[in-house]
Amino acid sequence: MAPRQASELAHRLGREAEAVCREYLSSGKRAGNYWLVGDVRNTPGRSLYVRLKDSAKGPAGKWTDSATAEHGDLLDVIREALGLVDFKDVAEEARRFLSIPHPEPEKTRTPTCQVPGVAPGSPEASRRLFAMSKPISGTLAALYLGGRAITSLGGAAALRCHPRCYYRPDEHSPTEIWPAMVASVTDLDGRQTGAHRTWLARDGSGKASVDTPRRAMGDLLGHGVRFGAGGDVLAAGEGIETVLSPRQVLPDMPMLAALSAAHLAAILFPATLRRLYVVRDRDRAGDRARDSLIARAASLGIEARSLTPLNGDFNDDLRRGGTDALRAALKDQLHPEDVSRYLEG
Repeated sequence: MAPRQASELAHRLGREAEAVCREYLSSGKRAGNYWLVGDVRNTPGRSLYVRLKDSAKGPAGKWTDSATAEHGDLLDVIREALGLVDFKDVAEEARRFLSIPHPEPEKTRTPTCQVPGVAPGSPEASRRLFAMSKPISGTLAALYLGGRAITSLGGAAALRCHPRCYYRPDEHSPTEIWPAMVASVTDLDGRQTGAHRTWLARDGSGKASVDTPRRAMGDLLGHGVRFGAGGDVLAAGEGIETVLSPRQVLPDMPMLAALSAAHLAAILFPATLRRLYVVRDRDRAGDRARDSLIARAASLGIEARSLTPLNGDFNDDLRRGGTDALRAALKDQLHPEDVSRYLEG
């Protein structure tokens, strides 16, 4: 990797320093403008401090371990926290966290369902892609969701279908064309900042038989795929299918899919929010995201509750038990006000 590219990745991570720390240094905690933890390998303690905001002392994302005099940036944090050796793997993990595409040489760069002249992977490219896609009703994307027991798509204007969306495994491979479900990622003001693609089998029976059938583009951190207008209550989870599953029995509750555990932990809260439901996935990453999000909400005076599935995620519950069982399970986990407002209203 060129030094300029490494520097740019470190800078991008520094702009999201607190979210990076919550993901990779989860044993620590914030103290003022710093994140304190035991060491760069995420040991509990307070000897290592990460600067969370630019200051006269240096840029955000720089860290120093007062016990060892070690210092570095957030790329070093990712390398040490995950035990990575090859810097290519570190860079790839950083790109995954930031939801930015792998850089492709100019000679081989192929547009991803976009108008020429728009930078691949940019927010503008994501807006063009979504505009080129079709409303989801009656498409292969709706058929795919139906196969996941998701049949009620009211309030799902954030989802569309592109019948011929480009897919490229890597910079050395030819471009393939597959149908794709395209989701609009928006900020708190409703402005589209990114897009998420799920490439589909040509008959809509499942995801496409490609190495990475899900990819995101644009600026995702803090934002999400939104279902329903925001208000004083919000349910937020990782995946689109995971969030749409409880929405089958809670069609009027505003919901958000953050698209990954790391991004779920970093979502921005509407000013009107007073109660947050974290739609949990049953895995370690989901647990970390839940704990981080609940703690952050509580620090802002927002009541936060976890919605926990019986199986791996709520789509597993929906497909195995159906809507009646899912409704009963959610009823026991919702605030009484929300049972009458959203489940029985």
